[in-house]
Amino acid sequence: MRDLLSVDRVANSIRLQRSTYSGTFLLVEGGSDKTFYERFVDTLACKLITVSGKPSSKLRVIAVLEILEKSSFQGILAIVDADFDRLATVSYSSPNLLRTDTHDLETMLIKSPAFNKVVAEFGSEEKISQFNRDIRLTLLETGMSLGYFLWISQSDGLNLTFDGITFSKFIDEQTLQIDELKLIREIKNKSQAFSLRDEDLQQRLISRKNNSHDPWQVCCGHDLVELLSFSLRKTIGSNKPSDVEPISLERNLRLAYEAVYFRETLLYSEIRVWESNNQPFKVLRNDI
Repeated sequence: MRDLLSVDRVANSIRLQRSTYSGTFLLVEGGSDKTFYERFVDTLACKLITVSGKPSSKLRVIAVLEILEKSSFQGILAIVDADFDRLATVSYSSPNLLRTDTHDLETMLIKSPAFNKVVAEFGSEEKISQFNRDIRLTLLETGMSLGYFLWISQSDGLNLTFDGITFSKFIDEQTLQIDELKLIREIKNKSQAFSLRDEDLQQRLISRKNNSHDPWQVCCGHDLVELLSFSLRKTIGSNKPSDVEPISLERNLRLAYEAVYFRETLLYSEIRVWESNNQPFKVLRNDI
């Protein structure tokens, strides 16, 4: 009930601001999203509104958008993480709701040349040479098991805990290969879900996998950043944990991400289409 009230409160706040502000309102999920999009937004013509909170920032963003759309509010746009939407049945679609090209904002950063810059900065040339594999593709292959497991947890209502799992318990530091049975046990332990059988979860993983699935839609950005952090300490670098913390790496990826990368995304094109369909409202700077 409190969540519904707070969603209504955000919608009402935007309605009130309309009396003194004639520009676009852009809804995003969290603080890091706001920091990212602020670099490309025309801040005089577009105001960023963060709609964070539980149970899901994404659901709250969509709820605020729905409320405003029902009252024919003009100049409202929302950008959310795609998550598994392109692999499953999407619950809500709207011309005013855009999704990231890949699973989330972090995977968009990792797919871009910003990733190469960060690896060059923190990686060891010698270790990278010895590894002799494409590090981005390796992280993607390993991250798919984690992504599929999260998808199963959400779609099957298992409510498993993925936060705080210890990657070294199921990732080989030399090859970055994943031991799925050890992954299952680590997540079961973290979730205190001892009634679930290892074999059953393993079978669900096998059944969910599909070669037609785009890895960039399956993998979660935070997992890939955790894997990158792990690899920069062990596999392709010798950094201290404090130097390559996941939060710090995400910040470095955002800093390394250039406007030219953003212009090449589907999301950029969709924002420009939205602008042309909703004149005179604007979102992006002219020089982006």
